[in-house]
Amino acid sequence: MNRQDEAHPPAVARIDETRRARVDDALRPWRQGDCVLGDQAFLFRLNPAAPISEAAAVGAAHRSDAAEAEVRGFAIVTQTCDIVRDCESRPFVQVCPLVEVDADRLEEIRRGRRPNYAFLPGTAPRRLVVDLDRVMTAEKAVVADWNRVVGTHDDGDARSLRIALTRNRGRVAFPDDFVRLASGLTRRMSSKHDAHSDEGHALRALREIRVRAEPSWHAAEVGLLFLFVRDDTAQTFAGQTWDKYLGLWLQRVRPDGRFRPIDGVVQTLDDLTAREYVESDPLDLDHLSTGSDISRRTERVLSQDRRTVPGGSA
Repeated sequence: MNRQDEAHPPAVARIDETRRARVDDALRPWRQGDCVLGDQAFLFRLNPAAPISEAAAVGAAHRSDAAEAEVRGFAIVTQTCDIVRDCESRPFVQVCPLVEVDADRLEEIRRGRRPNYAFLPGTAPRRLVVDLDRVMTAEKAVVADWNRVVGTHDDGDARSLRIALTRNRGRVAFPDDFVRLASGLTRRMSSKHDAHSDEGHALRALREIRVRAEPSWHAAEVGLLFLFVRDDTAQTFAGQTWDKYLGLWLQRVRPDGRFRPIDGVVQTLDDLTAREYVESDPLDLDHLSTGSDISRRTERVLSQDRRTVPGGSA
């Protein structure tokens, strides 16, 4: 065999109609959110000259522009209708790795507070959640050899997963000045959420927190309405009404700059109007990992770098 043959080995024949039918039959019961458990390899591209993750550094050491990271399993995030389509017309599915989290983080993810993850009842006993920041494409013939683990048990579970997937890709980019304004509130909620206190119980009874900007986020003057959506059953905590906690939380977001007036309300889903819901945006604990903080950190690093370069700014 000459070098050209070594560089371009002969192609392997595609699977025939009988094997395609077997793949289609194997995937017929699979649904969005179903998983494979056990050691798996997540494949991704990298820049050998600038590896960021540990796995990328290993790949770069081997002069490769691709690397594999060990993960605890995969969850399929492709829509069910495409999973069960024949593999001739739809040969691929998208999968995300499963990662282990602690019990507190698992509960936050279950409540939708961490939009870069998705909760699956089928893997929750192992404290495994879906890492939505990483997505890999696999051919259906790969999935056909996996042992299927059911991820969602009913329509409600499946709906929650779809919402998590939508939120991960559809999050609003809050203006930096709002991120600064809300930082006191988000720090308070992060620090008190797991506390064994009345306020901690109240925070854990919230389904979600939304904020409505009137007339828009980019107006010269913006009125804000914070919507604290609570569970139906949580009326009071140690005899304290929700008004007490609402007041405490709104003290953390006082009118400033172009944001005025600022108000808030605690409601159940039944109280919330459809207009309030569609015209508001969810506040997530991960969401306000501020772009402004990242910008300041980047500028600080670049400033230090410039000082080390001859002729750079003093």
